[in-house]
Amino acid sequence: MPKILHPVAGALAMILIGTFWLSTVVSELSGDPAFIQTVKTAIPWGFLLLVPAIATAGGTGVVLSKGRTGGLPGVKLKRMPFIAANGLFILIPAAFFLAAKARGGDFDTTFYIVQALELIAGLGNIILLGLNMRDGFRMKGRFRKHPVIKP
Repeated sequence: MPKILHPVAGALAMILIGTFWLSTVVSELSGDPAFIQTVKTAIPWGFLLLVPAIATAGGTGVVLSKGRTGGLPGVKLKRMPFIAANGLFILIPAAFFLAAKARGGDFDTTFYIVQALELIAGLGNIILLGLNMRDGFRMKGRFRKHPVIKP
C-alpha cells in the first residue's frame, strides 16, 4: 500500500503547492483586488487536502526507506524536515495572515512583504519536493540513461 500511496500523496502535494503558488502570482499580476481576495481566502481551505497529503507522503516515505539513511532514500529523508518546517512555520501562518488581510481588503505594505516571503518559501518547497520526486523516479529506474546506438 505505501508503494501506491507515496507517489500519489507526493504528486498531490506538489500539484496543490504549485496551484497555490501559480494562482497567487496570476492574481497579483492581474492587480484585481477581488481576484486577489478570492485566491488568498481560498488557499487555506486547500490545507484540508495538502496537510494530509504531505503527512502521507512523509510517513510512507519513512516506511519505504526501511531505515536506510544512505543513498537517495537518505537524501530524500534529509530534505523532509526543511519542507515540513517551511510549511509549518512560514507558509501556513503566512497563508492565514494573508487570507485575513485580503478578506478585509487590507492590501498594505505588510501584506505585500508577507506575500513576497510566502512566494519565496513556496518556491523553495516546490524545488525541494521536485528534487524528492526526481530522486524517487531515479530510485525506480525511470531516469536511466540509455546507451547511444551508433550506426
